[in-house]
Amino acid sequence: MANDNRKVVLIGTGMVGMSFAYALLNQGACDELVLIDVAAEKAMGEAMDLNHGLAFAPSNMKIKSGDYSDCADADIIVLSAGAAQKPGESRLDLLQRNADIFRSIIGQVTQSGFNGIFLVATNPVDIMTKIVCELSGFNSHRVIGTGTVLDTSRLRYLLGSYFNADPRNIHAYVMGEHGDSEFVPWSQAMFATKPIIDICEESGNDFSVGELEKIAVEVRDAAQKIIKAKKATYYGIGMAMLRITKAIFGNENSVLTVSSMMKGEYGQNGVFAGVPCIVNRNGVRKILTLNLTNKEMEKFNSSCGILEETFGRLNL
Repeated sequence: MANDNRKVVLIGTGMVGMSFAYALLNQGACDELVLIDVAAEKAMGEAMDLNHGLAFAPSNMKIKSGDYSDCADADIIVLSAGAAQKPGESRLDLLQRNADIFRSIIGQVTQSGFNGIFLVATNPVDIMTKIVCELSGFNSHRVIGTGTVLDTSRLRYLLGSYFNADPRNIHAYVMGEHGDSEFVPWSQAMFATKPIIDICEESGNDFSVGELEKIAVEVRDAAQKIIKAKKATYYGIGMAMLRITKAIFGNENSVLTVSSMMKGEYGQNGVFAGVPCIVNRNGVRKILTLNLTNKEMEKFNSSCGILEETFGRLNL
């Protein structure tokens, strides 16, 4: 990956993609941004609109609309193209429609000579990330999905509110599918260095494990609540995409719950799911294996089973 010019190509200029692009511009997170969309005129208009704010940005950035030839020297290809999630529709319902869209994209990207990292945001993200890995033939450590990064952020925000604490001091994760079978391994949740379960047990009536489970449900159902209220979710996931991008460009070795392929971790093989991973300029350096309880392992295995069964329906 080149260090002197951080280039991102964004494929898909809908609300998710453009929330990410706007965040990139406002944080100066890359040097060059190329927008690609099946609606070429829309991509051109979005590039113009972003460029008109450059005078107020923290650093200069080259922004333009382009085509798949622009992927050749890109560091990161970000995929947010796809059909929008409808009210009442699960992420898994989107699978076949978005798989068809990706078939027409990945071949053109790889034919350009692209040799960087794929970052996938299109839902159902875990399965779409596996589709990208299969279609591209890339090593799995260079194919990353946004996974449960946003869910984890939602969890930390809600736990911060519950304990009246800065969410950055809450260390807890959402794991598994980015969807209905996701779960929170409470055995691994910490407030600073103190287990959250212990805090609840020692607090008298101030905090309870029952309330934690309600928070987990609220995290799981957050997308549907937002979609019902405003038709789509995009700001939060745009920021999650930015966070992953910065971890890559900054060679941070940060722990993020991205969707990555497991190769024996947690007893799983070939499944892409949200798990704590060390992310740097090469993609996923390593998957961290947490000491889950037996019940938590059952939930994780069940979530992975759903993803594998659904992927098995595809005809790629």
